[in-house]
Amino acid sequence: MAQVPSLDRFHHIVVKVGSSLLVDSARGAIKQAWLDALTEDIAALHARGASVTVVSSGAIALGRTVAGLPKGRLKLEDSQASAAIGQIALSSAWSQALHRHGIVAGQVLVTLRDTEERRRYLNARATLGRLLAMRAVPIINENDTVATSEIRYGDNDRLAARVATMASADLLILLSDVAGLYDSPPSDNAHARLLPVVEKVTPGIEAMAGGAASELSRGGMRTKIEAARIATSAGTHMIIADGRVMHPIARVAEGGRCTWFLTPSNPVAARKIWIGGSLELKGAVFVDAGAAAALHRGKSLLPAGVTRIEGTFSRGDCVAICDERGAEIGRGLIAFDALHAERIRGRNSRDIAHLLGAPGRAEMIHRDDMTLAGR
Repeated sequence: MAQVPSLDRFHHIVVKVGSSLLVDSARGAIKQAWLDALTEDIAALHARGASVTVVSSGAIALGRTVAGLPKGRLKLEDSQASAAIGQIALSSAWSQALHRHGIVAGQVLVTLRDTEERRRYLNARATLGRLLAMRAVPIINENDTVATSEIRYGDNDRLAARVATMASADLLILLSDVAGLYDSPPSDNAHARLLPVVEKVTPGIEAMAGGAASELSRGGMRTKIEAARIATSAGTHMIIADGRVMHPIARVAEGGRCTWFLTPSNPVAARKIWIGGSLELKGAVFVDAGAAAALHRGKSLLPAGVTRIEGTFSRGDCVAICDERGAEIGRGLIAFDALHAERIRGRNSRDIAHLLGAPGRAEMIHRDDMTLAGR
């Protein structure tokens, strides 16, 4: 069995919290003592320099109580209204709990399209990156007030996995109302065995997943396994851990029972593989010898080194990077559309705001968004 890594080695951790952990279903209120214990764990990660992002359910569960709606399945409009009411309470609870540790919280509401459509994906990625650079903790939830069945995740397990890959997190922790993945549903089999490590998500692993575990949960073990597939394919390790205990993250750090899903890659390497082999080229940028040499030294591509633009592409599209002879030396996700790239090519990054009428990224293609031939 593979050795599980230490929690201390991870630098960007996404923590997913489900409704059944955070909200007392009988009272329709936040479990304050539990939230305080969890934010102590988050503060400990933050204090050692790790970046932390939280994906939190609970808005509908909180809002439906305030609105006086009965238990059971809600109509779409009632669900959206409950989310609008509950999101205020949810964000306030997180903000106050983190503030007691001197940490600023930032609310980010997303839909399925924000993580699937390239331009929205890049905007969300940039926002998360800036919040983390400011040492804030983003609190993310699906935007249930506007999402419909056609454009929603419906569970925050897969949303958390998409957020983890979007933010290039190296660890995703799914806090759940089960201790991890069992070889058979523990509700049906008293002798079910917890799997401490899953080295690869296989059809056999998928077959072990059961159904939803609680009334407030919209996902079950199946969605967690799907989240593991998404996360590990992007170079992110994942843990399913029991969130019903106090200080659940500290418990994992101390060797508590959980299931690790391992990946042989890392977020940057996995992203580069995706860029190099999985995306359709929309155009090309040609660079001078100095820029080509800088790229091979691990630098980003700046506008000053670009001599020519070809193709019709949008911000976030994959383009070829070619040298002066026209040979492809790499591929990358470009930070400008073709028209703007043409305007700023050959110019200093300081001139971007003047040339485009608004500030833009200093790099035409960031080093994390490119892969070079032969690497």
